[in-house]
Amino acid sequence: MNLEPIKIEFTRDALSPTLVLEYVQSPDCGASLLFVGTTRQETNGRQTDHLIYDCYEPMARKQAEQLLRQAQQQWGLVRVALTHRLGHVPVGEASIALAVSSPHRAAAFESGSWLMDQIKKQVPIWKQEHWTDGQVDWVHPLTAASAKPSHPQDGNSEGDGSGLPLSFKSETKLC
Repeated sequence: MNLEPIKIEFTRDALSPTLVLEYVQSPDCGASLLFVGTTRQETNGRQTDHLIYDCYEPMARKQAEQLLRQAQQQWGLVRVALTHRLGHVPVGEASIALAVSSPHRAAAFESGSWLMDQIKKQVPIWKQEHWTDGQVDWVHPLTAASAKPSHPQDGNSEGDGSGLPLSFKSETKLC
């Protein structure tokens, strides 16, 4: 079976991290690494009810592919797979599964960590936190906690026709 070296999927279904890991495994590799990001119950002392993820998929896919190809070249990865859930993600369920395979473990660990950092910074995926007290916040890790970037579907953002709010043009946020 000849698999593509990079696989990217956005889905509204529950994730299967096992399938993501299986995709990257290869007899040419001594290391396969899987990272699974889940919705945690508490953030900064606040109780989470659930998260909602949204994205502009063509741009998210393009940016994710650039990052995965960069990691593949930089660390000599054999395969890289990324699956990100969109929509409603309850506490305890996975929102992202990232897997890499390489001949050696150091490259797998380094690339996996770098990729998660870059995905959060550069791929246009927005996270909305729904708290048990009924409050809702759009989250952007590059801005102050009190600053809440607008989202295209909020009806109060100024867009440029790309589907992205202007507040995300210079500081793309993600997961």
